[in-house]
Amino acid sequence: MTTATVSGEFNVNLAPIEGYASGQNGVNLGRMSIDKTFKGSLNATSQGEMLSAMTPTQGSAGYVAIEQVIGELDGKKGSFVLQHFGTMDKGQDSLILNVIPDSGTNELEGLTGSMKIRIEQGIHYYDFEYTL
Repeated sequence: MTTATVSGEFNVNLAPIEGYASGQNGVNLGRMSIDKTFKGSLNATSQGEMLSAMTPTQGSAGYVAIEQVIGELDGKKGSFVLQHFGTMDKGQDSLILNVIPDSGTNELEGLTGSMKIRIEQGIHYYDFEYTL
């Protein structure tokens, strides 16, 4: 069993897609496609979907997302699924990204872990702590 933390950059492209509900009473419900490219020790691409809710209060919102990551982690090939749970309370954000249990495939079978996201000067970074 290996426990490690890897960091690197990623690019993300979000695009609106048609959803079922649009929201009422000042709440905007949205649905987006997610396409990412990870660089570094996690050399991979991902696709997924996000559901979001924007409130009438500036800086208060929430989102959930699921994305499947496919590529290499520290040279091991396979895929895994990340689940996101994010909230913003008047600008204070809380974000949880966890590997869904038993979602690892091939050389990443049995992968567990969590990811943190940082944005510095417009560049997205990940810090991925995992056990394999």
